[in-house]
Amino acid sequence: MLAKNFSKETYLYWYELMLLLRRFEEKSGQLYGMQKIRGFCHLYIGQEAVAAGCMTATNPDDIFITAYRDHGLAIAKGVSPNSCMAELYGKATGCSKGKGGSMHFFGVEEKFFGGHGIVGAQIGTGAGLAFAEKYKGTDNVVLCFFGDGAARQGMLHETFNMAVLWGLPVIFICENNHYAMGTSVARTSKVLDIYKLADAYDMPSDAVDGMEPEKVHEAVERAVKRAREHGGPTLLELRTYRYKGHSMSDPQKYRTKEELEEYKTKDPIEKVLKTLKTDFNVSDEEIEAINEKVKHTVDESVQFAEDSPWPDDDELLKDVYVQQDYPFITD
Repeated sequence: MLAKNFSKETYLYWYELMLLLRRFEEKSGQLYGMQKIRGFCHLYIGQEAVAAGCMTATNPDDIFITAYRDHGLAIAKGVSPNSCMAELYGKATGCSKGKGGSMHFFGVEEKFFGGHGIVGAQIGTGAGLAFAEKYKGTDNVVLCFFGDGAARQGMLHETFNMAVLWGLPVIFICENNHYAMGTSVARTSKVLDIYKLADAYDMPSDAVDGMEPEKVHEAVERAVKRAREHGGPTLLELRTYRYKGHSMSDPQKYRTKEELEEYKTKDPIEKVLKTLKTDFNVSDEEIEAINEKVKHTVDESVQFAEDSPWPDDDELLKDVYVQQDYPFITD
């Protein structure tokens, strides 16, 4: 039924975007195993419908900010796969000059303000970005993403209070993949419906199936409209699932294989592909062309990263915030 609300072009966009995110992450995992990529690495596999639905419900000038599982949202927002892969390699051509790695993607021109490694830190920063847009009188909205684990941070509650009080144009999006690292939501709180946290602040909220880009789009579209019309913030709990571990070092002993396989039957890419074929009569040849395009893009990003130079030694202390006249430190 949802297909009637969206065009063939939208479904083709969703399919290509989600497939790109999936293939990029699969390649990243492979390269990590080859020690081409090092350090922390958190893959977005399974959560692609969130990025897809959010993209079609927002404008290019709207701002995204997220946590350390940031590859998918960065690429969706327009940060090039080449610069993203180079960042994973630690190369100078990376989107953060090779200094941030997996957890710290950034794209100022694309309005993607990070990848943040401190759990929940982006929640306060996201509200700050929204305050700036309101102060400047723009029509832009901030989408602030965080995981179910960050919902237990004090930062969230302080920020919710101020965001509602000041009517900030921010959509707080909890990508609830059910596990904070290896800890289930049920082990961290008696409140299992995270969207209900908004009730204490008189903030509109909703729980959404985060495995379907259609439902994500519709929920985000409603929240964005409210924010643009000066209706203040919204909390959306997008219930999704990651098919891989918390990070590449996660043995995943906290969940059963049966649970994982059940969620794989809800794979958003397969569901969109089915809709394209059954509702829009998209041919196998058209699908294969998209598959080849995505494969080429990912392969090109790897070659770009391989061919890129390492940062120069004199880059070490650049891009670090320093207040030259800070009064409390003396030589």
